[in-house]
Amino acid sequence: MALAREDSSPLFAGSVAGTLRLIFYLALAMVLMVLDHRNGWMWRMRYATSVVVEPIYRLAGLPAAGMRTLSVAFADRKLLTEQNQRLREDLLLANAKLNRMAAVAEQNERLKELLATQRSLELNVQLARVIGVDLGGSPHRLMLSLGAREGVKQGQAVIDAHGVMGQIIEVLPTTSVLMLVSDPNHAVPVVVERTGLRTVAYGARDGGMLSLPNVPMAADVRAGDKLLTSGLGGRFPPGFPVGEVGSIGQSPSGLFLEAHARPAADLDRSEYVLLLHDQPEPVGPPAPSAPMGPPTDMAPSPSDAAAAPTQALPGATVAKPSAPASATTVPAAQP
Repeated sequence: MALAREDSSPLFAGSVAGTLRLIFYLALAMVLMVLDHRNGWMWRMRYATSVVVEPIYRLAGLPAAGMRTLSVAFADRKLLTEQNQRLREDLLLANAKLNRMAAVAEQNERLKELLATQRSLELNVQLARVIGVDLGGSPHRLMLSLGAREGVKQGQAVIDAHGVMGQIIEVLPTTSVLMLVSDPNHAVPVVVERTGLRTVAYGARDGGMLSLPNVPMAADVRAGDKLLTSGLGGRFPPGFPVGEVGSIGQSPSGLFLEAHARPAADLDRSEYVLLLHDQPEPVGPPAPSAPMGPPTDMAPSPSDAAAAPTQALPGATVAKPSAPASATTVPAAQP
């Protein structure tokens, strides 16, 4: 049985038919090139073909494009998260620095006020810092950063840039305890700036206020009057602001007027205070004098103020010829 043999006949064989076929295809190619050059037929055909083929290319490239998009999205998200975290940390640090700068600026302003007070009054003072509240639990007593080693003495007057803060009641080796003027056991002789009326301002029990319980009924005291230290007793120098009268009414006994005043000093906000030096020692009780003699002055102590807050003014008493009243009935001297 003879096997069939596959004969591969090339398109352009070496025969005459192959040569004629080659010449025909070359002529057709040249004609198409000339027509395409003149009329642009092949360009139109390629354009139409691309319209059909382009969606196929896009569909084929979707998986790769999706993977690139996802990788870029995750990378950008991670980068944005890190940048956001860094920006948050920078913002917190900037806010902390800004708050610190604001606190330092405020502290500098307070120190400038204290320095201006010292220079304007030419006082011999010592700067101290408030380091905390007294461990005894009283909100009207503060701990200062200076003690006996720095020359602090018991009874020393303390002021800030706005007025009288109080006085030293206890001195330790490196610290001291300041009793504020708002303490119920504290008393300071004062004078009404507008009228010159002398009286005593006690610490009120309702916190942060001053009480003037022994104002005479006929006294001219109004809301808004400024209270200054009178200098009686020698504990506080005269002329320092103590407070401002806020309200005035009748005392519970009905014999006197009782005024309430706001302290002039920043009792709750002062961070630095001034301790006054070279002040005269407080004078003791005067010797008994005749009823017609001059007025006698006596400085109240904190223990006396606490023991008898409703007694007559220990700051100044007057005996009048027409009514020789005792110190318990005449609380204040006429200016």
